[in-house]
Amino acid sequence: MTAPQTPGDRTWLVALAASLWGLSALWRGPLAREYPALTVVLWEHLVLTLLLLPWLVPAVRRLLAASVRTRVSVLVVGAGSSALATVLFTAAFAVGDPITPQVLQKLQPLVAVGLAALLLGERLRGGYLLFLVPALLGAWLLSFPDPLAVRADSARAALLATGAACLWAAGTVLGRAASRELRFLDLTALRFAVGLATLLAVAGATGTPLALGRDALPDLLLLALVPGLAAMVLYYKALGRTPASRATLAELAFPLTAALVGVLVFGTRPEASQWLGMALVLTTVVALSWHERRSERPAVAVAEASPVGR
Repeated sequence: MTAPQTPGDRTWLVALAASLWGLSALWRGPLAREYPALTVVLWEHLVLTLLLLPWLVPAVRRLLAASVRTRVSVLVVGAGSSALATVLFTAAFAVGDPITPQVLQKLQPLVAVGLAALLLGERLRGGYLLFLVPALLGAWLLSFPDPLAVRADSARAALLATGAACLWAAGTVLGRAASRELRFLDLTALRFAVGLATLLAVAGATGTPLALGRDALPDLLLLALVPGLAAMVLYYKALGRTPASRATLAELAFPLTAALVGVLVFGTRPEASQWLGMALVLTTVVALSWHERRSERPAVAVAEASPVGR
């Protein structure tokens, strides 16, 4: 049996969290140019794990009492979606052009929608395409000054960014699944702790240098606190009440914020087609949130489920 909509749908809050991710270019770019991607992401996870330490022990207890499916979901989210995906995305900026990673990240909704239907039983109605198509079109227009003349200058960067998009899509779906048994602070603390353990193991196996200069500390702290801690707390608070199919579309607010940062901070001058893309993404995300909260026939039908208290 399906419920007409998730009570207290928080698609808008997912979009807000994704907007904070879009600020990461302010600090991730300079760090990625100076240090290995693995080093940057490991220190980012270390700071976040220390900040969330008071919530980590009770989160581990609840995880051990949860189902096997939830435990596996948390491991995949932490090791894959948090640690490995962030390393891949950071590395893509370091080895390729700044456009390819951004546009290939837009593959995430397509992957997430299929996984949500397969793993969570979410059923998409025909009306969902009215939101999905313009959102993806807007993201494409936003990413390229000339949307009809696009070339990937680096196959390596393209591969890295595509891998990150797929892992983030899996994280959206599995995070939604785990939220049925775990609180949003549990998921946030476990995500970064599992990610840190994974990164330490990879760094040890690869012999990656982990030293950072003092000049990197301000960028690292801001990266961890804003697009890291603040964004993920909001994201997991919202995800327990937002179907993964809606959440992954709302996450397209990320490239919108990234584009605005480019205009306001780095002085880029978008083409007319890019401004159109911004408008499409923003309008679609707002319209989806409004539609799912108000409509008697939402675009995404979800199984009846009671989220853990929030």
